[in-house]
Amino acid sequence: MITLARVRRISFIGLPIMGGMVSGVVLGLVDSAMVSTLGNAALGAVGFSTFASFIYLGLFYGFSIAVQAFVSRRMGESLPEACGASLSAALISIGISAPILSGILYFLIPHIFPLINSDPEVISIGVDYIRWLILQAVFVGFIAANTGFWNGVGLSRIYLPSLITMHITNVFLNYVFIFGKFGAPEMGAEGAGFATALSSVVGTVLFLRLGFLHGGPYNFLQALPDFAEVKKMLRLAIPAGLQQLLDTLALTTTYSIVGMVGTMELACYSVLINFINLVGLPAWGLGAAGATLVGRSLGEKNVSEAAEWAWDVIKIGVVGMFILGTPFWMFPEQLLSLWIHDATTRELAIWPTRILGIMICFNGVGYMLATMLNGAGDVKKVTWVNLITQWCLLVPGAYLMGPVFGFGLIGIWMLHQFAYRAGHVLIFSFFWRRGDWSRIII
Repeated sequence: MITLARVRRISFIGLPIMGGMVSGVVLGLVDSAMVSTLGNAALGAVGFSTFASFIYLGLFYGFSIAVQAFVSRRMGESLPEACGASLSAALISIGISAPILSGILYFLIPHIFPLINSDPEVISIGVDYIRWLILQAVFVGFIAANTGFWNGVGLSRIYLPSLITMHITNVFLNYVFIFGKFGAPEMGAEGAGFATALSSVVGTVLFLRLGFLHGGPYNFLQALPDFAEVKKMLRLAIPAGLQQLLDTLALTTTYSIVGMVGTMELACYSVLINFINLVGLPAWGLGAAGATLVGRSLGEKNVSEAAEWAWDVIKIGVVGMFILGTPFWMFPEQLLSLWIHDATTRELAIWPTRILGIMICFNGVGYMLATMLNGAGDVKKVTWVNLITQWCLLVPGAYLMGPVFGFGLIGIWMLHQFAYRAGHVLIFSFFWRRGDWSRIII
């Protein structure tokens, strides 16, 4: 039976993580509104480039998962002073790899971009914009590793003001450099990329300040790791980064397949994916909290407590997703009208929206279990499950259900929800109950 004290502890870690996600989503919409004033080509170029850049930047978000797994385990082992070495191992890896990879991509982008978009205006705008996103990789990686560090320590609330400040700074700098305010050059859509890169520098400074203020007990940037520590970090960070990369690639491919079905279907699918990002927030935030609690319990050699934390997180998450999902199956047309103004297109999205509202409670369990398996150090297994289900089920299944058999958007969406996402729940539940995660040493 879950107790109020356990609910409070899970919420103490999980709610700030969700808060940071919400701020990013909301202020991202503000960014889009600013860019939209420059015309459809600019909006399309920025939206597409942002999505494409995450194929690369997602690699560095893997360090957040890896650092959290290491730090939570060290906290459970009553070795807080060892947490700093884990963070340093990640930062050394990022500091070496990001500048090299970003430098190579910076010069390759003008040759790669035309291969994925043929519109000359979109190419011209997109290349300048995406180059700034690529150049910020070392700062993105630094921030990701630090969020994993504070999540692992169990103090996610510490960085929330810094994260929100960074997002607000991004919006302000967008206004300055897109439109040329306060004596700054008017850079148009490229200014949005420049502003994003500058805001990541601001975020890095803010996270450095947090570390120096509160990281003393954990040897923040004081403990140098040895080569073995760096190697262990990369063994988790690389597959964790591949998870993000593969997710983005699979989603991009599925977008293309839906686009073969029709323009209305593509518009609906875009809105549905945004809905998933909204109603899935409890799963991702609470899953990250569960990853910390599971890792700490494993550090304490208390496997039964780790398992109990996982199921308590799932209980809270299911309730949260039921509450958020209810309007989507009860009032789908009213919600869709905020994003889709054409009546015919809106009608097409009603039943997929209802299905999402009903299934999110069940499918969100898969999100949470995957996050907690990552937190326990079972990253490779999660990566393999994602790889196999994405490229053997989701992508070919979407192609068969849509363009080949003609079931349209509803067929693709049912595959997405009842086969792909529901399959994750069953697979990750099986792996969790089997318990291999409890024997992983990191």
